[in-house]
Amino acid sequence: MRRLRDPETGCPWDLKQSLSSLIPYTIEEAYEVAAAITEGDDDAIKDELGDLLFQVVFYTQLTQEQGKFSFDEVAQQTADKLIRRHPHVFGETQAQSDAEIKAQWEQIKQQERADQGADASVFAGIPDNLPSILLAQKLQKRAANVGFDWPSVTPVLDKIQEEIAEVEAELNAAELDQQALADEIGDVLFAVVNLARHAQVNPEHALRRTNLKFKQRFQAIERRLAEQGRSAEQLSLAELEDEWQQVKRRLQSDEF
Repeated sequence: MRRLRDPETGCPWDLKQSLSSLIPYTIEEAYEVAAAITEGDDDAIKDELGDLLFQVVFYTQLTQEQGKFSFDEVAQQTADKLIRRHPHVFGETQAQSDAEIKAQWEQIKQQERADQGADASVFAGIPDNLPSILLAQKLQKRAANVGFDWPSVTPVLDKIQEEIAEVEAELNAAELDQQALADEIGDVLFAVVNLARHAQVNPEHALRRTNLKFKQRFQAIERRLAEQGRSAEQLSLAELEDEWQQVKRRLQSDEF
């Protein structure tokens, strides 16, 4: 990395980069790691993890050039944080249940924010530019940490039904209000993320798996039709639905 950034003999593209310019590449690499893991391709996972690690090395080369901090300092700070947040492993406290460990983790994080003089809000430190599903999950989790949460999954399901009814009401209104409809659909999505949290399901992972499943099934339809010299555009909705059900039954045993 130092050679790539050498002002005399380095790579022109690498020399032009800044912390800000690397952000899109980092996000892309993180998604590629997730995709490789979802697909279960070990070689791809190794390759994509290397690409993601390269992003960290790149960032810390830039910050070291700016006299801020190095890769080693980042690694050390992370190690210190892990030790601090796991007193049941590295300290004197005894092993606890998962729920107690999570509560302890959040309490330590909250104390860290207070020690740093951070905003006193329960949402302090949550960046607004996170992907919407992840942001919803984090907001709900923080609110739950101070007791603002449903006691069980049943009222969450009721809330989803309530929000769907409000979407239907907007759709059936005499005059369609697109912004109001968008707000109500957003409420449905937020409630579904809450359901996933209560069910201990990662909503991002769940949706990613469903996206991949949908893609695989539709591509199987395309292959079937191609063998017959036809394409999806030539079929009616009913015919496509019939093809979908046939492919679904055939792939059922291969579901991931």
